[in-house]
Amino acid sequence: MPRATTLLTAKEAEAKGKKTVRIEEEQTTDVLLERLGRRVRAARSARNMPRRILSETSGVSPRYLAQLESGQGNISIVLLQRVADALSLSLIDLLGDAQASEEEHVLSLFRRADEPTRRSVIQRLEVSAEVPDRANRICLIGMRGAGKSTLGRGVGRALNIPFVELNKDIELQGGMPVAEIMALYGAEGYRQLEAEAVRRVATRHDRLILAVAGGIVSEKTTYATLLARFHTVWIKASPDEHMTRVRSQGDMRPMEGQPKAMDQLKALLTTRAEAYTRCSAELDTSGRSAEQSLSDILALIKSKGFLG
Repeated sequence: MPRATTLLTAKEAEAKGKKTVRIEEEQTTDVLLERLGRRVRAARSARNMPRRILSETSGVSPRYLAQLESGQGNISIVLLQRVADALSLSLIDLLGDAQASEEEHVLSLFRRADEPTRRSVIQRLEVSAEVPDRANRICLIGMRGAGKSTLGRGVGRALNIPFVELNKDIELQGGMPVAEIMALYGAEGYRQLEAEAVRRVATRHDRLILAVAGGIVSEKTTYATLLARFHTVWIKASPDEHMTRVRSQGDMRPMEGQPKAMDQLKALLTTRAEAYTRCSAELDTSGRSAEQSLSDILALIKSKGFLG
């Protein structure tokens, strides 16, 4: 008799254990579905997307989407992938942990922000995440005639650090002038050499000032490397001063056969302005002498702590 009682107790214990596991699984599922619904609602709201549009885009019925967003929809992985695709998200974005939820909230805020706010956020994140990789390297970027070479040489002498012009480094490695490189390899070949030169200079120097061509922003990967490995300064000037300085250097190319050269220059400045604003800082040399601009950039470098 005692033996039968013991056997019955063991079965009861096993049944109780299975019930506990089942309850815990159900609770976990409820939490997951609730979190999933919350994230789908938040993502749809961030995009100002009516549920009807999400339904049409994903191919999932409005009724099913309503259940999903309420935390009641035990949706299949295939349908969930369609919803994620329609919201331009990954499954990890929808099913990840609490940290992912926080990241989604930040992303939602970022998408709703205006452009100046977005640029400011990007700059702050780049500074906080990548400053150690920038060491004491400074890069001057901007259109021809802004004063990059003049200021670069002046800063190099004043602070006793190497000054490198990226095009000169490309010419040295290529064994020919940039014009010949362009003629021989084309723009694509030149951009590849430019990307290699940026990486090479960053690896070779922990402390220097570099000047690069303004068109480098057209290559997103190369420009991203530049922003990550250097403290970048956008050197800018008015269109008239850009043109005047280039001509005073004896370079008549901008005007030869180009009756609308000034209009083209203004359009190019406008096109590139947004990319240039991603720089760590900017310096306007308009109406400033070379000596005044050198004093300005030395003060900027010190205030920003670019050299430690």
